[in-house]
Amino acid sequence: MTLAEPSPLRHDIAPRDADTVMRLSRMGSAHPMRLSFLRVLLRRLKTEGWQFDRPLWQVDDKGVGRAVYRARGPQRTYCLVAFAHDLPDAMRSDRVIATAWDATFALVDGEPTPADLDRLAANVPLQEAGRITAKELTLSRANRSVRLFAHVVDRLARGQQPDLVEIDAVGYLMRTTAVYGSGKFGAADRDGIAGRAELKAPFQAEMLSVWLIRAFTVDIAEHMARARGGAGAVGLDPDLRRRLGVGNSTGLGMAPFLVRHPRLLNSWMTARETALARVRALPDATPAARDAFRAALSQAQDNARLWHSDHPAQIAKLADLTHDLSRLAAHLQGGWEPDGPAPWDALWRWGEANLSEEGQECLLALLLEPQGAVIDDLADTLDADEETGFAIDGSLPIARLRDALRCDYPWVDRFDFDDPAQVARFWYVSEEKLEPRLGNRHLEAGQEREQPLGIARAIAALRAALTDWPQDGPLAAFLLAHPDHRHTVRRVLMLRALPYAEIRDNVLDDAMLPIDILRFKLAFFGATRFDPRSDRWVRISLFQGQPFPDELAG
Repeated sequence: MTLAEPSPLRHDIAPRDADTVMRLSRMGSAHPMRLSFLRVLLRRLKTEGWQFDRPLWQVDDKGVGRAVYRARGPQRTYCLVAFAHDLPDAMRSDRVIATAWDATFALVDGEPTPADLDRLAANVPLQEAGRITAKELTLSRANRSVRLFAHVVDRLARGQQPDLVEIDAVGYLMRTTAVYGSGKFGAADRDGIAGRAELKAPFQAEMLSVWLIRAFTVDIAEHMARARGGAGAVGLDPDLRRRLGVGNSTGLGMAPFLVRHPRLLNSWMTARETALARVRALPDATPAARDAFRAALSQAQDNARLWHSDHPAQIAKLADLTHDLSRLAAHLQGGWEPDGPAPWDALWRWGEANLSEEGQECLLALLLEPQGAVIDDLADTLDADEETGFAIDGSLPIARLRDALRCDYPWVDRFDFDDPAQVARFWYVSEEKLEPRLGNRHLEAGQEREQPLGIARAIAALRAALTDWPQDGPLAAFLLAHPDHRHTVRRVLMLRALPYAEIRDNVLDDAMLPIDILRFKLAFFGATRFDPRSDRWVRISLFQGQPFPDELAG
């Protein structure tokens, strides 16, 4: 929600220090917030008055066929082409090596012709084994949540609404197992569409795809209920429908992205931390903002009650979150002074002193929620030019490189890369599926295929190699002698004065939890209900509680 004209800001609140917020344990406590990508998308669609319809629905009584969902904006149209399949239970798998799914999708740039639909029908159901073209922006697939999908269809077919407890226990009718974009399998390259206002923010095509997939998951359940129940079947109650999102199963494939896109990571974090600083700097808390904050807290408590996990780490985090939200609610009643000076800053400082990392990061999201007038413009800063500074200036003196290392990478001193435990992991790409994987350096073969993701170790190695080089010597001479450090030198020079560009932890350490990286990125997507199935893959929900296309104008 966005409230009335904000009060003038103070100017003495700085964004949080990178050494605090760029540690994996805190990143792994991130929560979705107002600047998350799916929220940015929905605000734009609503503000610009986009129109939505379903011009094609060719699905038989068994739930097999094709459909088209159309989104028409001020300048362009995008269409989700959906293919529904009759998938035997034995073939349903969330693993990346699966070859068949309950539904497959492509997001088309413009409107598909009949020839496009036939071309897509021959390729999209094959996913990686097929090919799409630059006319398509994304390629994706989804499987049913078998128990809930069957329950919903059965109840609707009998003229009854599904059980609220059953809906809340799962939260989605289908879950995606991949949403590919940015040139993968023939899709349009990011560079070709990034100049469009509606796709400028990160992952907007992917978020639009998932949002339209959500509408499809309800439509096909209602369609199959009508096919079974005839005139006695009913549609899903709107309040129950909104409680459904799209599930997602995400594994290690997502983790290296943040290391490989440091300028983009810096943009995300700069926007979020600037937003927090702006809210803390507000000199007062209006009655409307107080009410909206309390409403957001109540919703967070409801979500925490719905969010279940069997993973030990997540069970502990949920316990911290539930406890912290109760403490926060009590503090609002008996400790916080909303009429005092800088009340939001006072509330934040209380949270830093009294809440766990999990609770603090949730408090951040809650503080941002009522303040659209103060922070929504930051959505325009979430993208990044990742080519700036790519060329290395070989004439730079070694002293300039050492200065950059001293200013930006003192955190590397925390690690001892002579300790076998601190270099136990190595990242590689599997030959079979071209997906990132983690190996154990001391137990498994293949480290000759290691990907350059151990930034802290690379920085330590670069500093050691520079030991005997003169301060005024040219960088080019060093790189001629040590070409293996070119990648690291380029990174250091490209990221000067970008405080949030690096994960300030050792991603090669034996104790590193990849799930922290996954959760951080998924929170920026806008995901809720994180449910790790191991430290390497997680199930989440997207768009749960958000409007459907037919509701957006309401």
